Amino acid sequence: MSQFKTLTPSTLTRDEFVAAFADIYEHSPWVAERVYDQGVDDSLNTIEVLHQRMADTLLAADRDTQLALINAHPDLAGKAAKQGELTEASTNEQAGAGIQECTPEEFDRFTEYNEAYKAKFGFIFIMAVKGSNRHQILASFEERLNNSQEQEFQRALAEINKIAMFRLQDM
Repeated sequence: MSQFKTLTPSTLTRDEFVAAFADIYEHSPWVAERVYDQGVDDSLNTIEVLHQRMADTLLAADRDTQLALINAHPDLAGKAAKQGELTEASTNEQAGAGIQECTPEEFDRFTEYNEAYKAKFGFIFIMAVKGSNRHQILASFEERLNNSQEQEFQRALAEINKIAMFRLQDM
């Protein structure tokens, strides 16, 4: 089991806990609030246990709340990225995938795929991009546009939980 490098969750007050983990799930502090309210003990001092509790909290939420969390994420290589309006975590994740190195044609493909994806599924494309590059991300767009709405909704939640694990591992 992995320990946090910078904090010990079980020692935090509710406000400190929520502040520390508020953006593990993009602009969705409710996940951290619900986890804390379920009870905090020493088991949450391991990344894997805290992640599982957070993931279970997301999956137990109602569909509208889950959809709001999905849509709290930025488009990959979207307007927010180009204008520098992403959270620090999202900026680092997209930069790590080389999205800032896209050619104008690649940015156009990202825009086209983002729009087609939202039109088909009613929410944004989510992918945990850590360890991927822009070519793999574009290929994933092409593949996933063939899925059903329910497949993509469940995939979005799974990808969000992967992103959360990466973010917790950086703490």
